[in-house]
Amino acid sequence: MTFLAPKDRLAPDEELARYETHENDPSDPRYRRFLQRLLDPLTPLLTPASKGLDYGSGPGPTLSVMLEEKGFRMRNYDPFFAPDLEVLESTYDFITCSETAEHFFAPGEEFERLDRMLRPGGWLALMTGILEDDSGFPDWWYARDPTHVSFYRRETLEWVASRFGWNLRTPAPNVALFRKPREGGAGPPGPG
Repeated sequence: MTFLAPKDRLAPDEELARYETHENDPSDPRYRRFLQRLLDPLTPLLTPASKGLDYGSGPGPTLSVMLEEKGFRMRNYDPFFAPDLEVLESTYDFITCSETAEHFFAPGEEFERLDRMLRPGGWLALMTGILEDDSGFPDWWYARDPTHVSFYRRETLEWVASRFGWNLRTPAPNVALFRKPREGGAGPPGPG
């Protein structure tokens, strides 16, 4: 894993100002197509009326809107735009984390929190840029965003899965689906 030194991070007000420039609009068809890369492999794995959390929902929650349109019950959490800490006290059948993990100052603590909130048998759907080649890192557009502080490799995702005993699927570029085993170990037959 590659990460930005804490001394080089933006101050909270600068970070917020950057996020406020994002145009995350639920009515934008291009943004919806972008998020569909995460939804397409995730939704067939979910049971109807599953309860989900969009973790890092941003200034214009869209992923949760798209999932609600498919019949799933959703809540949003974002430290700047939806900072309801009560949401973090619940458990969920699935958690989406789209274009959020690269903003984690303390990834280990964040993944521990996600594990606590994820019910046994549940899914964590992650979308983030995956670092493929260290030599290209200085020129990688993803690394030039000043709010991006944590960069994951395939090996990092495998380590996270191993650390929490999750199963890992990577169905599309920059998409990882983690499944928390059901109590007693193995998940059920079928998808997952």
